[in-house]
Amino acid sequence: MRAVQVTEFGGPEVLKPVELPDPVAGPGQVLIDVERVGVNYADTHQAENSYLSPSKLPLVPGGEVAGRTPDGRRVVALVDGGGYAERAVAPEAMAFPLPDGIDDLTALSMLVQGTTAWILLRKNAHLDAGESVVVHAAAGGVGTIAVQLAKAWGAGRVIATASSEEKRALALELGADVAVDSRAENMTETLLEANGGKRVDVVLDMVGGTTTDQSIAALAPFGRLAFYGMAGRKQPKPVELRNLLGHSTTVAGMWLPHVFRLPGNVYGTALTELFDLAGRGVIRAIPGGEYALADARSAHEALRSRGTVGKLLLDPTRR
Repeated sequence: MRAVQVTEFGGPEVLKPVELPDPVAGPGQVLIDVERVGVNYADTHQAENSYLSPSKLPLVPGGEVAGRTPDGRRVVALVDGGGYAERAVAPEAMAFPLPDGIDDLTALSMLVQGTTAWILLRKNAHLDAGESVVVHAAAGGVGTIAVQLAKAWGAGRVIATASSEEKRALALELGADVAVDSRAENMTETLLEANGGKRVDVVLDMVGGTTTDQSIAALAPFGRLAFYGMAGRKQPKPVELRNLLGHSTTVAGMWLPHVFRLPGNVYGTALTELFDLAGRGVIRAIPGGEYALADARSAHEALRSRGTVGKLLLDPTRR
């Protein structure tokens, strides 16, 4: 089968198209003929071995696929690597049937980015109706879903940040009340101004660096910042506990794999609700570009440039 393999760690240039033997499903696993592959920002960290969980060489990146099982079922699945390929193996428990009307783009947008947005707002931020919500990188995969969910769940004011007029226009189209430039020199002042001079209640942040530092400084009493990535590849300042007392603020982190350790089926609940909302037109997936499998390098280059919007896909059926 055709696949994309990494044999040395590095940037997009290490993604090489190769021919590999077909994977074989073992006990409790299912083989999937892959029709679309979801590209995540985490994949870029995996390729350079800077992700939370260490990578081992050689590796085929990719953690999410949509396709069909040998008996013809349409599924979307979380895989433990191996997604950038024509065929992949997933645990049966991580292969979810696709409802009628849910296309591959929507399915893959909800599988990781959608559930991330759901969990950030529900479990980390505990969003209450009427509260203000800041969504950094609002035109990205998580951001586009988070803006829509926040509005659907009654946020009082949704403030989007993005780096271009086109991205800010998309955020406004998706329901944000105001969209500001993510490159603002003083993000604290920018967020307060966007919120009518008031401090903000919730911030969803995957940027890092000064964006995180200045967002924490913009939080209202009992405000919450949920941190789930570091796209800027720069560490924020260490959080000093005494500084949290100044406004009774909370800084929380979220890594999606930990959700599977929670009691109950939190992930399944999130995905089911997201598919329902998408099926009813309350939220929608934003296409960010579709690449042939052999062009995975180009997809990573686009993603790392932070010039993309929505969800990026690979198509293994394209030559």
